[in-house]
Amino acid sequence: MAAKSLSDWLSYIESQHSSEIELGLDRGLKVLAELDLKRPNKKVITVAGTNGKGSSCALITQYLISIGRTVGTYTSPHFLRFNERVSLNDRECSDELLINAFEKIENARKDTPLTFFEFSTLAALLIFSELELDYWVLEVGLGGRLDSVNMIDTDLAVVTSISLDHTDWLGDSLDVIAREKAGIARSSKPLVSGVVNPPSSISEVAQALNAPLYQKGCDFAYAIDDGQYWSWSSEKAQYSNLPRPKLPIENAATVIQALMLLDEGVSQAQLEALFSNATLKGRFELVEKDPFVYIDVAHNPEAANELKSRVSQFDKKPIAVIGMLKDKDIASVLDILKDAFQSWKVCSLNVPRGASKSELLALLPSDVKGFDEFEGAYSEAVKQARVENRPVVIFGSFVTVSHYLEMREL
Repeated sequence: MAAKSLSDWLSYIESQHSSEIELGLDRGLKVLAELDLKRPNKKVITVAGTNGKGSSCALITQYLISIGRTVGTYTSPHFLRFNERVSLNDRECSDELLINAFEKIENARKDTPLTFFEFSTLAALLIFSELELDYWVLEVGLGGRLDSVNMIDTDLAVVTSISLDHTDWLGDSLDVIAREKAGIARSSKPLVSGVVNPPSSISEVAQALNAPLYQKGCDFAYAIDDGQYWSWSSEKAQYSNLPRPKLPIENAATVIQALMLLDEGVSQAQLEALFSNATLKGRFELVEKDPFVYIDVAHNPEAANELKSRVSQFDKKPIAVIGMLKDKDIASVLDILKDAFQSWKVCSLNVPRGASKSELLALLPSDVKGFDEFEGAYSEAVKQARVENRPVVIFGSFVTVSHYLEMREL
């Protein structure tokens, strides 16, 4: 029998559990015990939140690499290749390492059914363990307390933001959702919260665990000095004239507090270099210049507000290309951005959970044009952009951005 390729393995692990999502730690912990992993040389950093997880993981990872540490980073979802989810020193993991990990997990799990995400998480942890890295930076997939990433006891928990999302799984109030996300915290280990107007449940979780809590607006703060620079302060340190990062300042401010707790030393020069250079695919990323085209995965109200702030800096209102998943708060996203764009090109996302063009068009002015596929919406937007000399912004979902990236690779 021929050895399985990575594609074969991904098809196989997709078929091993009847549900795409099934929260809970018991299955994963059972297999994890069989794998007998070693922890990193220094610390595990776990990041949860409604928005800002990806950019926070990227900033932490890129900082640690810049000071000579080895880092394994686990994130989701991916754009084009599964390998993007497991990165080693900010580079995609090889097929070979993933295949080897999947083989070992398959042998260890025996008759324990694992979801796709559980299989993926265990593979990342196994790879990181075998490579004996200094740090593991782990992004929670959904929620926190019952997400498979929470199988591993963290040394530093970070909650970036809280808003109503995935309410079917996490609960229908900010207080309940915050409690779920703060569930990544561990006894006597620090918990950093970047949540604005935090629900009381975050401090309640920290207090119950005797976990030192560092809360934005209380234990650390930031201020935008002007369009190009910002400052950060806490009782222990102050940094000023920091360059404005390409990623949201709100997340950068939370990351500084996290970095302060790693006992690695944080200098003004290191932060300046980090915020001047840090990038993350699909976060208000400039991908073309004729016309200017940006991609952004913004798909909920908080991200929509960040996107609105970004596009307000343009000389001319841009053209929107948008596709969304039907389980997102489409109405709020469109309401926030309704005046931010000169025109809209709406497309159906022909994937499970994808919203149809008609579902979006029902919430937009009657003259907005809808398309059955992404390529049509994009092509029309580019034609208009060249005539009117306007930027194009593609957003609404990881799926929408992935469609663009796949089109570019053809």
